[in-house]
Amino acid sequence: MRIDLHTHSTASDGTDSPAELVRKAAVAGLDVVALTDHDTTRGHAEAIAALPEGVTLVTGAELSCRIDGISMHMLAYLFDAEEPALLAERELVRDDRVPRAQGMIAKLRELGVPVTWEQVARIAGEGSVGRPHVASALVELGVVPTVNDAFTQDWLADGGRVFVEKHETDPFEAIRLIKGAGGVAVFAHPGASKRGLTVPEAAIAEMAAAGLDGIEVDHMDHDADTRARLRGLAKELGLLVTGSSDYHGSRKTCVLGEYTTDPEVYGEITRRAFGAFPVPGAGGTV
Repeated sequence: MRIDLHTHSTASDGTDSPAELVRKAAVAGLDVVALTDHDTTRGHAEAIAALPEGVTLVTGAELSCRIDGISMHMLAYLFDAEEPALLAERELVRDDRVPRAQGMIAKLRELGVPVTWEQVARIAGEGSVGRPHVASALVELGVVPTVNDAFTQDWLADGGRVFVEKHETDPFEAIRLIKGAGGVAVFAHPGASKRGLTVPEAAIAEMAAAGLDGIEVDHMDHDADTRARLRGLAKELGLLVTGSSDYHGSRKTCVLGEYTTDPEVYGEITRRAFGAFPVPGAGGTV
């Protein structure tokens, strides 16, 4: 089985619609794909309706968190999307995205960059607006060559010249909410040091004690040494090890299935979850 547990669609900051994404997953030879848009489950229904036979969808979301001033992301799998407490927290995070983007635009204009809210809103479309949409606007304007080049201290990285904070969930609260909604919690790309400061291992140990299920080890932002270190940490803490592409369509260079999750780990995730169940494809077409 080929299992990719971290992808994004136009419901957040990907460039493929949910339907396009699951069709591409089939073409890429994936047996299982998780749709984990940022702080939203809005793309799930479309993905399910288009899901080709032979591909199973894991419903999920990537929750924005912060601990001791360090931004981090928590992947939530197979939770009850209508559970009130987790739903309210997702809406709180999502509602803060627009004023945050507008604040970054204001800072950019102060620096002489002629970006506008209309441009960023056009790029975001129906998705939850975020930094990647602002980064894409900088690419359109020729300020930076790629989206990744916008995530530096000169521009959008945490603490950068135009960075603006948004509401982000305490990770221990996120774990509690995810588990309360019947889901499974996995720390996304914990060693992605190019994105900024990373969470100390001692804090990951505390999260493991609080119910964290796993860490995403095999990821494009982790080099071989980082993957080896995280794999050792996961073994020490009794955490599941996942791998995934973090696919965003054309917005990033990663491809579907670039990194995958072991079928035994996937099986354990499905055994632990009780908020929702994987959806086997039936009606869609490739």
